[in-house]
Amino acid sequence: MKNIYLRIKNRARQVVLSFPAQRFYENHENEHTLSRRIFETDPVINRLHEFVSENMGDNVGHGMNHVTKVTLDAGSLMYIEGESLNYPKNYIDSRVRLAQCSGLLHDIKRGQKNHAVKGAEFAKDILKDYREVSPEDITDIYNAIYNHEAFKTNLKTGTPEGDLVSDCLYDADKFRWGPDNFSHMVWDMLECSRTPLSRFIHLYPEGIKALKKIKTSFRTPTGKKYGPSFIDTGLAIGDRLYDIIKTEFAEYL
Repeated sequence: MKNIYLRIKNRARQVVLSFPAQRFYENHENEHTLSRRIFETDPVINRLHEFVSENMGDNVGHGMNHVTKVTLDAGSLMYIEGESLNYPKNYIDSRVRLAQCSGLLHDIKRGQKNHAVKGAEFAKDILKDYREVSPEDITDIYNAIYNHEAFKTNLKTGTPEGDLVSDCLYDADKFRWGPDNFSHMVWDMLECSRTPLSRFIHLYPEGIKALKKIKTSFRTPTGKKYGPSFIDTGLAIGDRLYDIIKTEFAEYL
């Protein structure tokens, strides 16, 4: 089974590469550069990244590859939205740190039931040892992680600034439901769960329906602008892969 999913994943990545890159990354290259700078140089992020890397594992298909992309995009979204709200630069940098802490920890309990709630509680406990992170900051990170699942009842953060951390994490995480879903996540999850290919293809149409619902769930202005394109690309990739699996891998169905 592992060999089958490896072959399908390699085929899927060929399909993903045949689609154009998302305009979000082209249009906001500067914000991505700034986000990566924080990711690579901030001592709190460096320490937390090391901790998560040592404790994450594959995590049901949501390992460090997923976490890193979410973290960088959450930071980019915070730069974009913070600048549009005319926040001072130093303040934006500090909020990017919170968005990235949320990104690093959001799936730390991914393999457990109610992983967002358990992850938020875990993050609160871990961050008490980080003197640079205030109790108010921990509350914003807690709420962001708690709120990152789709179609769930959200906690009220109490402040627009707290809402923004939460919304940036959510949108960055849901960007992954586009091309990344088919280049990495779905195959890693299936391999981890040892789901037979025949079962997967039977459930495929329902999965596509769930994917479509994400299009209208983005929360930040930037997420609402670019998020649907991520999902539309994912849907187009999904349709093409469905045909490929039904033909090229028919003997395993």
